[in-house]
Amino acid sequence: MIITVTMNPAIDKTVDLEHMVHGGLNRVKNVIMDAGGKGINVSKTIKELGGETIASGFVGGSGGMLIKKVLQELGIQSDFVEIQNEIRTNLKIVEVDGNVTEFNEPGPIVSEEEMGALTEKLLSYANEEALFVLAGSIPNGISKTVYQTLTQKLKEKGAKVFVDADGELFIHSLEAGPDIIKPNRHELEEYFHKDYRVDEAELISMGQSLLENGIGMIAISLGQMGALFLTKDQVLRCPGLKVEAHSTVGAGDAMVAALSYGIHQGMPLADCAKLGVATSAGAVTTRGTKPPKRELVDELLKTVKVEALI
Repeated sequence: MIITVTMNPAIDKTVDLEHMVHGGLNRVKNVIMDAGGKGINVSKTIKELGGETIASGFVGGSGGMLIKKVLQELGIQSDFVEIQNEIRTNLKIVEVDGNVTEFNEPGPIVSEEEMGALTEKLLSYANEEALFVLAGSIPNGISKTVYQTLTQKLKEKGAKVFVDADGELFIHSLEAGPDIIKPNRHELEEYFHKDYRVDEAELISMGQSLLENGIGMIAISLGQMGALFLTKDQVLRCPGLKVEAHSTVGAGDAMVAALSYGIHQGMPLADCAKLGVATSAGAVTTRGTKPPKRELVDELLKTVKVEALI
């Protein structure tokens, strides 16, 4: 089973504008409300691909009730810890030229008791058949080492762990050796203290150094240029696909979902890579944070190229 963990879920409000006027009147053309948060987006995409997940994490208030209702309507199993405070609402402004401006709230305060309850819940699912996806930001009151701690505890019970986070969360998590990570170019440059734009060879070298420290597989997102996929035995490159994009919102979550689904299904790395790129490309064509339809992903899969570099 794939268990997604969203500690800082949100109601995602996406608005469409011709062009955002700073300090002036903006007339909204369209508004979409979605149940959001990285792990929840991953669960929605895995469901669309044909897989099953359990969505976990924290929910609270009316927004939390809406998230549980949406997941139930989608046929996605959930098992959240209820917290006292209301979850956040995130605003995403999409302009006709593709520019996206996001206003993400910090999220509620979570107590030590609530964090303890979530840890206990997650460990109850941990076994050799489980893949956990720890994704996104964390709310106030939780240590930046939380993904590191959870990764260690879940791996001790035989589970696999996929961490998709940035900043301190990403840096600390590496010390626990998650099985899969999906950094982008900027995150690797920051981690390795590079003050310039590194080239592909350097990206691969940095990825390989992380593999030597216990990471099992690394997907390096290159945005519209595609992605690199590394294990100890293989280095693959998948160029990006040309699609009619609406916005890049949710593209990274779509790739995490596809990789998680493929790995859990036992697919070879090349097939996982192709599915990841196709699903991510499909996601940029959708409005809001909705996943791409499986039919679209299958069509895009026919156009994905995989190049073996090692």
